[in-house]
Formats: sequence, structure tokens, C-alpha cells
Amino acid sequence: MRTLLTNIAELTTNVAVDGDPCGTLSNAAVLMEDDRIAWVGAAADAPASDGTVDAGGRAVIPGFVDSHSHLVFAGDRAAEFEARMAGQKYAAGGIRSTVAATRAASDEELRARLRGFLAEMLAQGTTTVEVKSGYGLSVADEERLVRLAAEVTSEVTFLGAHVVPAEYADRPDEYVDLVTGPMLDACAPYAKWIDVFCETGAFTVTQSRRVLEAGIARGLAPRVHASQLGPGDGVRLAVDLGAASIDHGTYLTDADIDALAQSSTVLTLLPGVEFSTRQPYPDARRLVDAGVTVALACDTNPGSSFTSSMPFCIAIAVRDMGLTPAEAVWAATAGGARALRRDDVGIIAPGARADLVLLDAPTRVHLAYRPGVPLVRQVWKDGATVVRVVAVV
Repeated sequence: MRTLLTNIAELTTNVAVDGDPCGTLSNAAVLMEDDRIAWVGAAADAPASDGTVDAGGRAVIPGFVDSHSHLVFAGDRAAEFEARMAGQKYAAGGIRSTVAATRAASDEELRARLRGFLAEMLAQGTTTVEVKSGYGLSVADEERLVRLAAEVTSEVTFLGAHVVPAEYADRPDEYVDLVTGPMLDACAPYAKWIDVFCETGAFTVTQSRRVLEAGIARGLAPRVHASQLGPGDGVRLAVDLGAASIDHGTYLTDADIDALAQSSTVLTLLPGVEFSTRQPYPDARRLVDAGVTVALACDTNPGSSFTSSMPFCIAIAVRDMGLTPAEAVWAATAGGARALRRDDVGIIAPGARADLVLLDAPTRVHLAYRPGVPLVRQVWKDGATVVRVVAVV
């Protein structure tokens, strides 16, 4: 089936041209053939198709690529959020309350919650999502979290090293032994990635290296949570091990930024976290100007960023982190794809997956210009319409 999407006022391809990393085209069209993009160009030059969709002079962007989420969990931490808004400081230890709720939930309860979050994301234009474990912290519970995540995405991350669970509070190195041994054995068959929270209150650099190197030895590719609560050695660890991404990066030194700029490691910024924790927003302008590859993700989780809205994160990145609207959209699409080491999503080009978002707006700028407004009019995933909003007039 060949479907032509035409009369596009502004098409964001993310195929860089003439200094424009977004590869922006005006008066454009896209031909989808089955689950792939077959052609991109001027609407006047469009080839024949089996059907046509009129974009009506609206903007089209690639589907968002959310490269950092924690979607398999039970319960919430609304009381913790309320306390933070009253002045309490965020600490990583709150994760343990979610662990208790998640352990008590059934597979069906977790599966239903997971699919609900994915539906939220899809309705807001996210067509590719990474999902981490990390709220089980026992062999059996971590195994079921990665198994459930693998039902909905190929981008599954084993995060048994999220925090040290209460039963190992006085024996953190023994818990690392568990993570790098029986837990990794149980989870590796379902996962693509290995992750660790390298942070005060979570895991030391030495412990983090053990976790990542064990995962690499089992064929998993590394990612790192780091520099969220303060400066540390997580960036150097990530770069040294060739991690696909380091996520958070709220507190970075000049040496961290230089190391990232000279590496292939993507820095994934998570604006919803700073919004929820009232920590300072990272200076994304400084990062981009230094040559760091930046991605944006939601970090959907019940403790520090309970949002599934990439448009919301784009608006924050533009207003409070120094990105232009074009840079923020690139980071939420092509940047996320790079953080997942994917070249088939986050772009609109022949051969890429036909994951597209039609905005009810003439330009992508409206994602930041009209924050909180549901601008996603239609979403295609693998060439099929999965979301269509019918305007009421």
C-alpha cells in the first residue's frame, strides 16, 4: 500500500541540508509504502500512490523517540511530590516505596498500567520508546519487569542497579554480586541494554563499572544514569565504556562536557525531572554549543517525572534550557534515535520507518509556543494510522 501525505506546510526530515540539521522542507509530501518511507520531496513532484492524505497546510515531524522511561511499576508518589513542592529535597531513596508497590502487583496489573502509559505517549506523538526495569530489585521481580517490557518494545533496559533495596541496605556489594550474577542471568535474554544509577545514594563508580562490564560481557550495551544530584565520575565512566547515552547530566563540569563532545555518547536531558524536583535546569545551550549530541526524553516514572508528554518536555527545553524550537524537536526525535543507536527512526527519509506525526499547527515552533495544547492531530506508526483526532466544528 502506497499512501501519499501531501500539502505539508513544513516538513521536518532531520536529514541535514545547508546547515539545517532538521532538513526542513516547505510545500512538501511524503510517500509511505507499507511500513517504510519510500519518497520525500516537493508536493508538486510527488509520485503516484494508492491513496492520499491532505495535511491541510500543517506541519509534519518524525515520531518522537523517547529513549528513557520507567513504565513498568505500580502505585504513585503524589505525597512525595506534594512534599517537594513544600520544600523537601529530592533523594534517590524514594525509589524503594515504588519497589514495594511493584513487588505486590500482579503481572496483569503491571501489564495494564504499562499499556496505558504507552497509549498516552502514542497520543502525544511518541512512536518509539525505551523501557527500563528497576522497580523490582529481586531476581524474580526484575525478570518479570524486563519480560513485560519486551512485550511492547525491543528497546528494553535492565536496571537492576537502580538503588540498593532495603534488604541489602547494609550489604551493597553483595547486592551488586546479585545484580551481576543471578539477576543478570535471568534478565539478559529479554534486554538490549544495561544501565546503572551512578550517584550518591545509589551506586559508586566502582560498583557501577562492575555492573556495566558484566552486562557488556553478556552482550548488553551500556547506558548510565549520572550527575543528577551532584557532580560525579559517571560521565567519565560512560565515555570510557562507550555508553550509548548518559542520562540526566544536571550537574556537569567543563571536563565532563569536553569528554562528551569528543565521544559518541549522547547526553539525554530529562526536563520533566527538573520540573518535578525543582533542581536547576541543565544549560542545554552550553552543551550544544560545545558540540555535545543532546537528546530529550520524558523519564516517565512515579517519583521524579510523572509525565509522558514529549511536547511538554520540548516546551521546557526551549523556555528554560536554552534550546531553539528546532533544536528541541531534533533532540526529541533524531537525538533520541542516536541515544538508542537507531538510524531507522527519528528521521523522515527513504528506507526509514514510516513513523510520522501531523501537527495541528503550521510549524513545529507551536510545540513550544502553545504549551499544554494537544497539537497532535494524526500519528502513523510503521505506516499505519494509530492516532487520529477528529476536529469538532
